[in-house]
Amino acid sequence: MAKIIAIANQKGGVGKTTTAVNLASAMAILEKKILLVDADPQANATSGLGIDVKNQKLGTYQLLEHTAIAEKTIIPSSTPNLDLIPSHIDLVATEIELVDKKNREYMLKKALVTIDDNYEYIIIDCAPSLGLITLNALVSADSLIIPIQCEYFALEGLGKLLNTIKSVQKIHNKNLDIEGLLLTMYDPRLRLSNQVVEEVQKHFGKMVFKTIIHRNIRLSEAPSFGENIVDYDATSKGAKNYLSLANEIIKKTKKNN
Repeated sequence: MAKIIAIANQKGGVGKTTTAVNLASAMAILEKKILLVDADPQANATSGLGIDVKNQKLGTYQLLEHTAIAEKTIIPSSTPNLDLIPSHIDLVATEIELVDKKNREYMLKKALVTIDDNYEYIIIDCAPSLGLITLNALVSADSLIIPIQCEYFALEGLGKLLNTIKSVQKIHNKNLDIEGLLLTMYDPRLRLSNQVVEEVQKHFGKMVFKTIIHRNIRLSEAPSFGENIVDYDATSKGAKNYLSLANEIIKKTKKNN
């Protein structure tokens, strides 16, 4: 049975999609069978894997609406061991269309149950909001990665997200765990970056991943070529960081099983 990890933070620009694409790819390169679910209407995880968003007829929208079974929405990526359920701008409508459906928070969970034996990990890239689609992801997930950028206002909004997680645990998914807080966009030359790292580690201790994602120009370039960072430049700091994160999560999963 797959371990389902959602990557969420309602704050935009913190490295959620970069983490979803490159963590999923790094785990696949480490020979784990991975499914990446793009649950963001912007569909950046889909295009970041080199897939033409406009040509996708089935994806997360149909999955959440239950108009297509999960198996039919899956497409292979160019990375061995990595499959994708693509997103599309249509997904925006789901927030409105599911509102009066019964058990609307469980639509994704019900859909993924049918395929979770086919994978070791399912990674869900969430939209930068705490709407119904993100709620579906949190209800489906075993755990959650929260990316935090090493910049001013880094912790802004984190309290709100942690409160949302608490209410999801209380009402919908008592097993939801925080996999870890991931520090992103770290620049060791900046005093502010180092202060944020210190502050987050001091407040959250063991909840913070040992791996820190450095600010890296190659990481920014890779999506425009439709490639993950390891395929784009395996020697880059970004590639080493995401392989390190993948190893950290795999080891933690083994230890807990």
